[in-house]
Amino acid sequence: MARVLITGGAGFLGSHLSELMLSRGHEVVCMDNFITGDPANIAHLLGRPDFTFIKHDVTNFIYVAGPLDFILHFASPASPIDYLQLPIQTLKVGSLGTHKVLGLAKAKGAVFLLASTSEVYGDPLIHPQREDYWGNVNPVGPRGVYDEAKRFAEAMTMAYHRFHGVQTRIVRIFNTYGPRMRLNDGRALPAFMGQALRGEDVTVFGDGSQTRSFCYVSDLCEGIYRLMLSNEVMPVNIGNPTEITIREFAERVVKMVGSSVKVVFRPLPEDDPKVRQPDITRARAILGWEAQVCLEEGLAWTLEDFRRRIAGGA
Repeated sequence: MARVLITGGAGFLGSHLSELMLSRGHEVVCMDNFITGDPANIAHLLGRPDFTFIKHDVTNFIYVAGPLDFILHFASPASPIDYLQLPIQTLKVGSLGTHKVLGLAKAKGAVFLLASTSEVYGDPLIHPQREDYWGNVNPVGPRGVYDEAKRFAEAMTMAYHRFHGVQTRIVRIFNTYGPRMRLNDGRALPAFMGQALRGEDVTVFGDGSQTRSFCYVSDLCEGIYRLMLSNEVMPVNIGNPTEITIREFAERVVKMVGSSVKVVFRPLPEDDPKVRQPDITRARAILGWEAQVCLEEGLAWTLEDFRRRIAGGA
């Protein structure tokens, strides 16, 4: 049994990781300041003897009593709506926050796992994206606050590993979906599903030919867990390599919802990536991992959650 700190633990991914860690017999310390996290995501875990919640902003000095074996740093705004509305906070949590959490890992002798992102590849010039690709990022564009925060966080993580000997892991997360995504998240799936369930036209940006690869949250969490327990220091892509156009994805969601709404098109946002598909060769070789949940099955589970929350006025 290990003691695991998860920053951003009340977020979409953090809450699912908290559940996974508890199910594997570990003790979880969850830390969040609720800028984008939701208390409802962890309400069912409060009161458990193996779960502790600390409300805290990780850009400030962090104190956690007792030992820590692993620290998973997931604190950050993560959707375009969030980091366009919270640009300074996004940069601060990627830089100051990562520095503070790495300092805690060093003090506790804990393994540190950074939640990085496929956004470090920017609008990629190679396809699919491998971990040795350095990316094509616009540092002064509107998305740069998130892209560069994560790139800086990766550099800081490697510096602590090389200079201080901290045991570190870096996961580059590709598009992930599942229950507990915020309805107003702004990303493709919650936008399409929410609009269709409310009887609104589904908005696709650009002509819909841009591609994404969607990984169900339980698959992602399993990959992260395996990486946490591995000895791999260099970045590892975790995502589902099955590629789909945004237009086809929107049409599939509308059909699944059973709605008669139309798919409408709006101008593509600045620096929006044209393609996004992980090369998971390293994940397969190092972790023995690949996605197991097909899109149809994952969408059905997610739709059930969205229907319940929209019906409840969430």
